[in-house]
Amino acid sequence: MTTLKLHNTKTRKREDFAPIDPQNVRMYVCGPTVYDRAHLGNARPVIVFDVLFRLLRHIYGADHVTYVRNFTDVDDKINARSAASGRSIGEITEETIGWFLEDMGAVGALQPTHMPRATEYIPQMVAMIEGLMADGFAYEKDGHVLFRVRKYKEYGALSGRSVDDMIAGARVEVAPYKEDPMDFVLWKPSDAETPGWDSPWGRGRPGWHIECSAMAHELLGSHFDIHGGGNDLMFPHHENEIAQSCCAGDKFANVWLHNEMLQVEGKKMSKSLGNFFTVRDLLDQDVPGEVIRFVMLSTHYRKPMDWTEKKREEAEKTLRKWYALAAAADGSTPDEDLIGLLADDLNTAGAIGHLHKLAGAGDAAALRSGLQLLGLMGDIIPAWAAQASFDLVDYEAFLSDARVTAMETKDFADVDRIKSMLVAAGVQVQMSKDGVVLTPTPEFDADKLEAL
Repeated sequence: MTTLKLHNTKTRKREDFAPIDPQNVRMYVCGPTVYDRAHLGNARPVIVFDVLFRLLRHIYGADHVTYVRNFTDVDDKINARSAASGRSIGEITEETIGWFLEDMGAVGALQPTHMPRATEYIPQMVAMIEGLMADGFAYEKDGHVLFRVRKYKEYGALSGRSVDDMIAGARVEVAPYKEDPMDFVLWKPSDAETPGWDSPWGRGRPGWHIECSAMAHELLGSHFDIHGGGNDLMFPHHENEIAQSCCAGDKFANVWLHNEMLQVEGKKMSKSLGNFFTVRDLLDQDVPGEVIRFVMLSTHYRKPMDWTEKKREEAEKTLRKWYALAAAADGSTPDEDLIGLLADDLNTAGAIGHLHKLAGAGDAAALRSGLQLLGLMGDIIPAWAAQASFDLVDYEAFLSDARVTAMETKDFADVDRIKSMLVAAGVQVQMSKDGVVLTPTPEFDADKLEAL
């Protein structure tokens, strides 16, 4: 069996992955807070952990992997969006979840095994909080329940921070209901206009961190294999998850994986710089989801990913060529070199490089299976590429007829002339004993074909 190596944030080293139970490999990834469209940066962890999900399914079997990614559907940002828009919270979250699944599906992400919503697990959160209070790890004041950070001696181990350094570096006013500046909220009171649930501490709602701990425990058990997310979640979210879960008696996750952030043209994506856009913005500009995914996977997940227009153009050009080659092949088992690259801490950049080699060697079957494993292709050629090829079907027939004539007369001047005009118009020309395949590149200009 393939040995999977993963860089564990918890130990700060790359380790051989050994599942707790090979018959049920379990992974939890923090999902979105559903109040608006997913921006491009939100897509990176989805794509990264989708590749890991696919790889785990390949190694251990599709029926032996459980993947949980949650929806945070109770949050102050959602409340603010509701108040500003006059729309109900339920309407906003339902719409946004639909948007998210549609957009992530467009970039090739499989749906996880479970997609729990926080509001469906309030009783489990209340029970976990009650247990923490009973054991002295949490306390109630003014309707708030807070976790005593200093009671958990390992706090800060994941992010490499000490509690005292964190306090010294903080420049925020400490809430009067806190015993210690680092204590974090498990439960908070709700007013009449804010969503709330009955609890032993009055009507209120959960803090952000307790959601994932409760849902992971309920769906994956007290001890599971992998927890993932963006490195912006390492502190405080993941640090707090570990503290409350371990103090509640769980062993929690063995391996922690974190992807780096995304930039646009070398700069941090932000609305103030005018380089902020959503996945839907790109899709509506006719950027195919497969192209978005290709660009993302061309950089290792532990390195910052820089989205550029040049990379987008090159990705589309490359995929058009690959689809033209893969279209003629049946599926096969992904080759071991590709699996080995992915098993080396998800080396997707290396995997993309390997696909270039397969395409250069004309290995259509291995290319097709590799594209499918990476989520860059389904059972058929994507519609945007297939349609573009279909538009050139008359020219394929024209060139094929010219080849037949040339083979009879031994005069290939006409074939060379037609091929040259096609290439000048931005068409990739592939001729083999099986026929002619024409694929438009990003430089394709239909006007230049009028002379033909």
